[in-house]
Amino acid sequence: MDIALWILQILLALTFVGAGVSHAFRFDQFAARPRMAWATDVGRERMRLIGLAEIAGGIGLIVPAVTGILPWLTPLAAAGLVLVMLAAAAFHARRRGEVSNVAINLVIGALALLVVVGRAFIQPATPILS
Repeated sequence: MDIALWILQILLALTFVGAGVSHAFRFDQFAARPRMAWATDVGRERMRLIGLAEIAGGIGLIVPAVTGILPWLTPLAAAGLVLVMLAAAAFHARRRGEVSNVAINLVIGALALLVVVGRAFIQPATPILS
């Protein structure tokens, strides 16, 4: 179970850090892509805030668990990312033609919820760098 959770945490961290960098620092390129016109409705500053939250959450999925420093932050970071994905799903659900975005947000949120449950209740991370 520990290995499966580590793989999931790494994949989610890469996903959230990558998306967060695009959202926070590459707004113009991100918003110009097809099917990303919704970003303009969110606005540059809110997208920056969302992106920074995604980056922090992605880092939080890995660093506390790896180092053993405040490891309880790992499931907390995952819980925060679940909330980000639920908010994103609600946003896209109100918009016409964005059902696929809702599905993606809910799947990623469910995977983050697995990390919450796994690391908080089933298999707390064993620090690698201790």
